[in-house]
Amino acid sequence: MNFLKKYINKYWKLFCAGVSCLTIEALCDLMQPTIMSKIIDIGVKKRAIIYVERFGILMLLITAVGAIAAVSRNIIASTVSQKFGAELREDLFVKIQSFSFDNINNFEGATLVTRLTNDVTQVQNFANGLMRIFVKAPIVCIGSIIMAVHLNYHMAGVLGITIPMAGILIVLNMKIGFPLFMKVQRSLDKVNSVMREYLTGVRVVKAFNRFNYESERFEKANNELVSVSTTAMKVMSVFSPGISLFVNLGITAVLWIGGNWVSHGKMQVGQIIAFTNYMTQILFSLMMISNVFTMFVRAKASTERIGEVFALENTMKFNEVSNDTSEVFGRVDFENVSFSYEGKNGQAVIKNVSFTCLPGETIGIIGSTGSGKTSLVSLIPRFYDGTSGTIKVDGIDVKDISLKNLREKIAVVPQKNVLFTGTIAENIKWGKENASFEEVIQAAKISEAHDFISTFPEKYDTMLGQGGVNLSGGQKQRVSIARALIKNPEILILDDCTSAVDMVTEAKIRKSLKDYSKRLTSIIIGQRITSVMTADKIIVLDNGEIAGLGKHDELMKECSIYQDIFYSQIGKEGI
Repeated sequence: MNFLKKYINKYWKLFCAGVSCLTIEALCDLMQPTIMSKIIDIGVKKRAIIYVERFGILMLLITAVGAIAAVSRNIIASTVSQKFGAELREDLFVKIQSFSFDNINNFEGATLVTRLTNDVTQVQNFANGLMRIFVKAPIVCIGSIIMAVHLNYHMAGVLGITIPMAGILIVLNMKIGFPLFMKVQRSLDKVNSVMREYLTGVRVVKAFNRFNYESERFEKANNELVSVSTTAMKVMSVFSPGISLFVNLGITAVLWIGGNWVSHGKMQVGQIIAFTNYMTQILFSLMMISNVFTMFVRAKASTERIGEVFALENTMKFNEVSNDTSEVFGRVDFENVSFSYEGKNGQAVIKNVSFTCLPGETIGIIGSTGSGKTSLVSLIPRFYDGTSGTIKVDGIDVKDISLKNLREKIAVVPQKNVLFTGTIAENIKWGKENASFEEVIQAAKISEAHDFISTFPEKYDTMLGQGGVNLSGGQKQRVSIARALIKNPEILILDDCTSAVDMVTEAKIRKSLKDYSKRLTSIIIGQRITSVMTADKIIVLDNGEIAGLGKHDELMKECSIYQDIFYSQIGKEGI
């Protein structure tokens, strides 16, 4: 809950202004029954028209003041709650952006989406309600009790029985409702997760005709949400009628007892009407308080889920001030580096790896699936931190370089290409926001993307759907390479980024990159041996360890694993 302090400190003045308007509105409501009783017991009973007119005008003025206060608090509440919700959502998004991959792995993508949307909305609605009706309910309730006691303290004994019974129901409402609504939010996470997975893999679903399977998955998650939500609402629905029952019994008792007292001259009719009105106000207030606590438990559940994100400390420590004063550009050193996704006590996927990549060199990395190739290069831009050993860029430990400076030196083309909604030119400019159109074309030519882009009617202004859905796999890879090249990095990491490209196009890309990469360090991960065999140095990984290191000819003589890869692929590809 500590994350809320920022917003409390920022908005407490406006909040108090909203509550002040709400308090004025509540006081105006509380004055009406008493004035009405005086009009009946004095003005009507004694036929004093002037008295009735005077107090009637007073009631109108009080109503007008209450209306102005209501409009003011509505404006203030809406403004504050919307700004609060927008800031909270943005801060949560920024917090998620700051997470390392280790942190993000603690949450499913769907639950983060739910927390950014539904959970923030629950908290925002509660903040809005606090300034609109939630504070008004207890004010009216307490005020009605005070006014009722002042009106006739003998009759107030009815309240001594009614209010405690309603209070017990409200406490039970809060105690039982909180765990139920936590389950509702978790079930909503599951629905979002299933839907997100389906939309991400819709082509695979269609290709394998797995509609029934996906429908069953969604139906199961959806039914679970319905079941949990229904259970929660059923349980919560008991409390409001229960409160209504007790208060209405109290009103019945007031009418019955008050009728007897009027007939014996102990009470006036106007007082009974006023007392009944106060009991009705108490009823609505208690009903509202019950709804407040229902919304409170939902908001509390959502607040805790949001708080879990804010409370999560980044597993990686960053230097805000970089110690990078090196005059070397593009050198990479691995010194006895080991890495595990589960920390120091977990199973290592990289084991005691040491090598040096000099400026201008091209390093090829090859190995079987799961040998640790992608994990190895992910340590260079600090997507993860090694569990032991040292990684240096330009002769400096990456932990001593500010993250911004480190990643400005490096461009990565990941194994899974991700493009964004927008034009092809805008996607390429992700690598360099202020790049000229000539730079965009140059990068596209090097990545062999220019030719196919030129065939589109709108060329570089062609709009891409989400994830580049209207491009083929090979086209997406080439646009991704162009996006990395336009950055003009010191270190270029290509993670099996030509796997969807035909052999001829891959050869052209390799040639263009060889000419381009004379001034930068290239690290190329390949599944095809043709992707790496011309590299200055080839690293053969096997189960997270270096099984071979050298040029192609050297490895063909000395490394059996490399020989096996070469012979199996050359035979398969007919080279």
